[in-house]
Amino acid sequence: MLHYDIIIIGSWWGTKLRPLADAWKSIAIIEKEKLWGTCLNKWCIPSKMLIYPSDLATSAREHASNLHIEGLEKPRINFTALVEETQQRISADSNSIEPIYNAHENITLYKWHAKFIENKVLEVNWEIISAQTIYIATWSVPDIPDIDWLDSTPFMTSKQALSNSTLPKKMIVIWGGYIAVELWHVYGAAGCDVHFLVRSSMLKAEDKDIREVFQDDFAKRYNVHFGVSPVKVEHKNDIFFVTLDNGEIMESDALFVATWVRPMIDKLWLENTDITLWYNDYIEVNEYLETKVPWVYALWDVVWNYLFRHSVNYEGEYLLREYNSDNKKPIKYPPVPHAIFSYPQIAWVWVTQDELIREWKQEGLDYEIAIHNYKNSAMWSAMKAEVWLVKLIADKTSRKVIWAHIVGEKASDIIHMMIVIISAQMTVDFMIDDMIFIHPALSEVIRNTARSLSHKL
Repeated sequence: MLHYDIIIIGSWWGTKLRPLADAWKSIAIIEKEKLWGTCLNKWCIPSKMLIYPSDLATSAREHASNLHIEGLEKPRINFTALVEETQQRISADSNSIEPIYNAHENITLYKWHAKFIENKVLEVNWEIISAQTIYIATWSVPDIPDIDWLDSTPFMTSKQALSNSTLPKKMIVIWGGYIAVELWHVYGAAGCDVHFLVRSSMLKAEDKDIREVFQDDFAKRYNVHFGVSPVKVEHKNDIFFVTLDNGEIMESDALFVATWVRPMIDKLWLENTDITLWYNDYIEVNEYLETKVPWVYALWDVVWNYLFRHSVNYEGEYLLREYNSDNKKPIKYPPVPHAIFSYPQIAWVWVTQDELIREWKQEGLDYEIAIHNYKNSAMWSAMKAEVWLVKLIADKTSRKVIWAHIVGEKASDIIHMMIVIISAQMTVDFMIDDMIFIHPALSEVIRNTARSLSHKL
C-alpha cells in the first residue's frame, strides 16, 4: 500500500496545493475525466466563450437601430467555428495541466476512478493507496428527470450542448433554470428556434421582482411555454416528439434537458466508510468542511453549501490555510454573490427577499426595500437599454445595506460594488455621503437606488 500525505479526489484543486508539494508533502491527485474539472471543461469557461459573442449579436440585432447604427440588424454567428474554437482552447488549457503535475516529484496523478475500501484507504486502478488527509471535490452530473422513453433518445445535456457544433433548426428545452437560459441564449442568438417548457416560472430560485423582469423580457425573445410538463419523449427519423401533460405533442430536431445536477459520488463507494450523507445524497460536513471521518474533507458540488465555482475557490483557500493548523477556525462565508450570464444578465449578493423575510421574521427584525429602474440614470440616454432594475434592502435600525439584486446590462460587473459594500457592512448613508460615483456611468443607478432607500428608512 502506498501512503501519501494528501489525496485529492478531483483535479480542479490540485494546482492550489503546489505550495504543500513544494514543502515536501506527497500528494496524490485522482481524476478520471479531463483535468481541472467542470468549470473549465463543462460549464463556466466554455459557456462564457459562447455567450459573449451571443450578447454582441443580440445587442446589435435589438438595439442598433435605436442607436442609429445601420447594417447590424441581421448579424450572423458562425456557430460551428465558434464552438470548435472554444473546444480547442478549452482542451489546450486542460491538457496543459498534466505536464505540471508530472514535472513535480511530490505529485502523483492517477487518471482513474477512486473507490473507498475503508475510511482512509482507496483503490485506484487496482492499486491501494492511503493518506492522512483526503479532500473529496468531485464534479456534479445532470440529474435526468423521469420522463417516459427519454433515456432511449439522443437528447443533450449541458455537456453535449457545449461541444455540439451543428446548429439545430429547432430546439426544445426542458425547464427554465440558469443552465437553460444561459446556454440556449447562445443557440437562440445563433438562429435556432428555441422553445422552453416551463412548469411554473423561469429561474425559480431568483428574487421574485428580478425574475419577473427577466422572464418578461426573455419571453419576448424566445418561445416560452408556461404551465406545461413533458410526460413522454420519442425519437423517430431524426425528429423528437415531446408529449406534454396537456396532450399536445411538440416536434423538434434537437432536445436539451436542462434540469438540476446531482453530486458525482455514487462511484466512490462511500458505504465502506463512516462518511454520512444529507440533502439527497450530498456529503455531510461540519463547520470545518470535515466529514464524519476525521481529516477527510468534502467541498464544492458534493456538499450542500454554495454550488458556485467562486465559492469553492473560497472553500479551497480556507482548507489550504487550515491544513496542519494548531488552532483551526470554522469556515465563515462572507456574503456570497451569484450571476446568470444570459440576456439580460442577473446578479445578486446574499439572499432573496423571500428568504430574508423568513429569517428576519423569526428574529423580529425589520428592513426596507428600494427599487430603481435603469431609466433613472443618466447613462440610459446613451445606451437606451430597455431592461434594467436594481433592488437594494437595508436594516431599518442600523441602516446597513444587507442585500442587492440587479437585472440588466453588465449586472455581473456592477454587483461587485455591492459585494464590497455589504461585506464591509456599510450603511446607506456611506454610499450617499462618502462615495463619489463617476458621472455618467452605469453604476450611478446604484447610488440612485441608495437615495430612494435612504428616504424610506
